Amino acid sequence: MIRHEDRLSLVDHLDELRTRLIVAGLAFVVAFGLCFWQNGTLLHVINTPLEQQTRTQVQRGEGPNGKTWMVERGVHRVAHETETIVKILSEPGSGVSPTTRAQLAAQIPALKASVAGIPSRPEGYNPTTIGFGEPFTATITVTLYFALLLSLPVLLFELYGFILPAFSPSERRVAMPLLAAVPFLFVVGVAFGYFVVLPAAVHFFQNFNSGEFNVLVQGSSYYKFAAMMLIAMGLIFQVPVAVLGVTQAGILTPRQLRKGRRYALVFCALVAAILPGDVTTMVLETVPLYLLYELSVALAALLARRRAVRERQAATATPAFAVAAAAPGSGGTSSPAAGTPGVAPERIDPQVREMLDHIDPDLHN
Repeated sequence: MIRHEDRLSLVDHLDELRTRLIVAGLAFVVAFGLCFWQNGTLLHVINTPLEQQTRTQVQRGEGPNGKTWMVERGVHRVAHETETIVKILSEPGSGVSPTTRAQLAAQIPALKASVAGIPSRPEGYNPTTIGFGEPFTATITVTLYFALLLSLPVLLFELYGFILPAFSPSERRVAMPLLAAVPFLFVVGVAFGYFVVLPAAVHFFQNFNSGEFNVLVQGSSYYKFAAMMLIAMGLIFQVPVAVLGVTQAGILTPRQLRKGRRYALVFCALVAAILPGDVTTMVLETVPLYLLYELSVALAALLARRRAVRERQAATATPAFAVAAAAPGSGGTSSPAAGTPGVAPERIDPQVREMLDHIDPDLHN
């Protein structure tokens, strides 16, 4: 493992980059194979929001599938009534001649078979494919999206492993928690998008002027839309990382972020307004985003207080040169000035030297 103090040539850096790219590529290939093996389950998962909305429309008789279902239900009812009438007329005492009763009785099995062939519940919830080979290309598209999501932790780990040696130990202590939170927040954002935003978006688009169009959802366009929506929500949920990054870098302070609450609320509302949906959906999207902002500010304030406590403790701690001066053989003097017996200038800790320069540069000259 490469450390911060190691010095590598350009060839060494390229060799390490190649190794990490190979590992990341293998992880993606394995994830792709697993997702393609379970492509039926993945298609069912991504189709569920669309199926739920389409089922509601079909049951109301809306759209081409809804009209088809209304016709099928009417035919099913007529077929049942016809079968009932034929059974009554084929029974003795119905007033029909024996020959006619025999002919009607012979038609009952055929009527039952016809009724059984009529769908008893609406169908056609899944996306529509139009182009040649589109079922295959749509399946590959969904598999690629899920493979990227599944292999994301490995990809990020390899990326972190390549860039972290460039950070100093103090910078790494700040960067590591932020980088580790990226995949977790991304997964949370994707889950929020799938369970809240995507169903609302599908409901909005499926019902917008639906009476003026024959609404049939094409598979390729739906999968691209769903993927972009989920990825966007995963990126939006990186707000805590951005807030902590700017505060740890000293660009903004938690106090400034608190004063900007109103602007943050407006920004969250604008983001929710850009995403498809109605007023209720906009509220459901704005609240979590603003809560993420408030949580980020609170966490940034906590880290700032801890850092201030550490700085005060370091400022009030007993300097190392005083301990060395009081030690036996130090000559009994408390000054670590050059030429003083007991403390050589080269033995002074660099951090202590910086502290002395800040207090009085003449203390060790």
